[in-house]
Amino acid sequence: MNEMTEINLADYIRDIPDFPKPGIVFKDITPLLADGPALRYSVQQMADHFRGQKIDVIAAAEARGFLFATPLAIELGIGVIPIRKPGKLPYQKRSYSYDLEYGTDTLEMHDDGIEPGQNVLVVDDLLATGGTVEACCKMIEQCEANIVSCAFLIELGFLNGAEKLSSYPIFSLIRYD
Repeated sequence: MNEMTEINLADYIRDIPDFPKPGIVFKDITPLLADGPALRYSVQQMADHFRGQKIDVIAAAEARGFLFATPLAIELGIGVIPIRKPGKLPYQKRSYSYDLEYGTDTLEMHDDGIEPGQNVLVVDDLLATGGTVEACCKMIEQCEANIVSCAFLIELGFLNGAEKLSSYPIFSLIRYD
């Protein structure tokens, strides 16, 4: 474990009331991203949690998941597989469509991104209702890979997203109940 001064990461999360619509309090991570020591500490804390576990690759949900997955992958010495919205990936891909509250959405990843039997860590910045990461996990399981865990900077416990992901271990650095 690296020696670092403990940082209260919640101090770097800004509340934006009524965004993107009235009644929602948006958890803005940009102050944390802008502060080098806080960003480094958050990645280090995630890395320390997963260090020593058998993880072959990280799968990251578009787009803010990339912000944490990439430095975490570098720290752990493994690669990153981007999971994106349709039309963003240039190579042969697989798709997974899932239901939202009002309609459906689709995610895609390259066919050769994850191999059968690989151990995959799924990373995103925020766990809210869990729909996006659940879709990521289902698509990864279609590749016959294993989900080691789902990791987040922030978990909004009051939205019960962890229930949707109850088949997988969950790790969050900051939790709001």
